[in-house]
Amino acid sequence: MMLYLDPGHGGTDPGAQGNGLNEKDLTLDIALKLRTFLLNQYEGIEIKMSRTTDRTKSLDARTNEANSWGADYYLAIHINSGGGQGYEDYIYSGLSDSSTTARDQDIIHAEVMKLNSLQDRGQKKANFHVLRESAMPALLTENGFIDSSHDAALMKQSSWRQNVAQGHANGIASAFNLKRKTSDPGTGTLYKVIAGSFQSRQNADDRVTYLASKGIDSFMDTVTISGQTWYRVQAGAYSNRENAENRVDELKQAGITDAFIIAE
Repeated sequence: MMLYLDPGHGGTDPGAQGNGLNEKDLTLDIALKLRTFLLNQYEGIEIKMSRTTDRTKSLDARTNEANSWGADYYLAIHINSGGGQGYEDYIYSGLSDSSTTARDQDIIHAEVMKLNSLQDRGQKKANFHVLRESAMPALLTENGFIDSSHDAALMKQSSWRQNVAQGHANGIASAFNLKRKTSDPGTGTLYKVIAGSFQSRQNADDRVTYLASKGIDSFMDTVTISGQTWYRVQAGAYSNRENAENRVDELKQAGITDAFIIAE
């Protein structure tokens, strides 16, 4: 499955603003987390992002890139504004409720709502450029209102942005029947690279942020050991131990000396 992932706005276009936040920063962070979840957790998916840094890119450039790449699905991540509160998503206004795109919207909407702690504003249709000009099924999600004190308080939490990304990942996986990564059939082992394990969630969040600044994708997971909750930062999962060891070397070069491998 080829997914074109489009974090809205960027560069000279900050998008919506409010409560000390810029939409362009939130959408990029959610999209990067989403990419990490999908690539680490599922097989058979390729992802191209409209941007992976804070740069300007026109709407035409985004849809033209997705179309020329031959994406199977276009997912645009946005943050709302305008005095409301909650989550909503959109498909192209010219589609019927019985279309495949509408079915996928049903699935993704339900999965995102399970994890985002936001009011449900429903599933909608619109004539947005990215929905109209994309040659493949497309969905645009509006993840809370940046000018709502309630929603913005959530947006400021890395753990909330991670949950939003995971909800989108769960929805994509369900809609497209992605196969979850398991151990390699030949060895029976999956090698997870842990870039730090902490008793403080904030320390784990800080590690994820640091790795992102070094261009290394990671996400936080929790594990309970002897009744104690630990927050692990995972930076990859491999069926080949040599690949996992190479990832550990990469982490060490980035200054992460406490990286280790877990074989499952």
